[in-house]
Order: sequence, then C-alpha cells, then structure tokens
Amino acid sequence: MAPRSIHGARLSPREALLFEAGVKLGGVFHQYLGIPVSPGTARGLARTIERAVGLQPYVRSVRVAIDLGRGGPLGRGRFAYRYLTAEMLDVRVGLQDGPVSVRARLAYRPDLAYPLIRVEAASRSGAPRTAARGGPRRGRSARRTARPDG
Repeated sequence: MAPRSIHGARLSPREALLFEAGVKLGGVFHQYLGIPVSPGTARGLARTIERAVGLQPYVRSVRVAIDLGRGGPLGRGRFAYRYLTAEMLDVRVGLQDGPVSVRARLAYRPDLAYPLIRVEAASRSGAPRTAARGGPRRGRSARRTARPDG
C-alpha cells in the first residue's frame, strides 16, 4: 500500500513519507518520556524503542541513542534511576516507499532549549537532498551512550 493511499488528502509519496516520519518521531517523544531508566536499562530501552518503531509502515532504519549524562541526578540504591527526558533522546528514522526516501531526526537542541524534530534528507530515486546543517552535530550511537558502563 502506497502512503498516498492511506491518507485522505491527495499527497505525493514524498509528502506522505515526511508526514509519517513526523508521526513516528512524535510518537517516540510522547510515548516514552518519563519512563524510568538507569545505566543498566538504557541500552535495552533504546533497542525496544527501535524495534517498536521498526514495526510501523515504511520504516527502513531506526537508531535510538539515550545519553544518561544529560539527565537529572541519579537516585541511590534500588532507586538508582532517573526519568527519560527529552534532553537524553537522539532518534533517527529512515523511511522508504519505492524510489522515495526520507531521513528525519528527533534531538534536543540546547541552543533552542527544545527537542526538535527535523527532516535531514528527502529524495526521489538518486541521492537524498540533505537539509542545511543547523550547528554542530550532536549525539552518538545508542550502543555507545546507552551502555551500563557509560
């Protein structure tokens, strides 16, 4: 089923994928913030989010990084966790429908004090057109930042 066939409005395949990317990243933001996370669970949580988003239509890649260094204070003893916050998340998705592909990202921007969802690239067969870079690249892979040993 093509993206345009699931939307009520007449959309190009590129427009439909851009919409779908926003829905997926917005879903991650609103579904997972506030969940308890610790050095021992961050990597598993990142993988779980990746697998859940990967079930959705048109998703070809998902990468979630959780940077525990950006959270509030860690509790002690059996309460040694903090809540997942927007500042900790860096989520990248790649979607594709035939020759059309989109890459989008959810990442906290300290300069804006805001978790920004942005389109990083969109293409129709051939090389993706990349969005202008807004400042330095942030974030690392989930395997590096979400490890129990830091």
